[in-house]
Amino acid sequence: MAKEREEIVESSSGIITTTVDFVFNWSRKSALWPMTFGLACCAIEMMATGASRFDIDRFGAGVFLPSPRQSDLMIWCIAMGACASTGGPFPTYSTLQGIDRVVPVDVYIPGCPPRPEALLYGIMRLQDKIMQEHPTRFMFGRGSVSQEDVEGSAVPDEAGENAAA
Repeated sequence: MAKEREEIVESSSGIITTTVDFVFNWSRKSALWPMTFGLACCAIEMMATGASRFDIDRFGAGVFLPSPRQSDLMIWCIAMGACASTGGPFPTYSTLQGIDRVVPVDVYIPGCPPRPEALLYGIMRLQDKIMQEHPTRFMFGRGSVSQEDVEGSAVPDEAGENAAA
C-alpha cells in the first residue's frame, strides 16, 4: 500500500501525475475474476471467502465466472490447498502430484482445506506480483528490458564506448 502512494503525486492545483504502468497494474489487480472450480473442501472454503463474513469483493475478486475464457485467475494461477500444491496426503494415480507440472503457479496456498483468510492472503500476494510488472515494455516493443537499459546506467569508458559492451 505504501508503494502505491509513492506512485501518485498530487499537486496543490488538483492535478495528479502517475505512470501508465501503475494505472494498468492497478486496474488489473483490482479486477481479478477467479474461475469457479473446485473439487471438494477447497471449493467450500472458496465459497466461504466469497460470502459476507470474509468478502472477497474488497479485493476486486468477487466475480466468480464459470469459463477460463472469462476469468483472470487462470492467467495468474493460484494453487489452493494440499491437493493442488502437492497432490494431497496420499500419492495415488488418481491425483496429479502438483499442478505446477501442468501450468505455472504464481502463489501457493497451503492447508487442507486452506482457510478463507489464507485465500485472501494469497490474492493479496498475487496483487503484489501484478503491481511489480511493467506492461508498457511489451506494448511498445521493448520486450524484456533490464533495469540498467531503462535507467541508462552504462558508464562510457575512456574510448567513449560503453564499459558493459
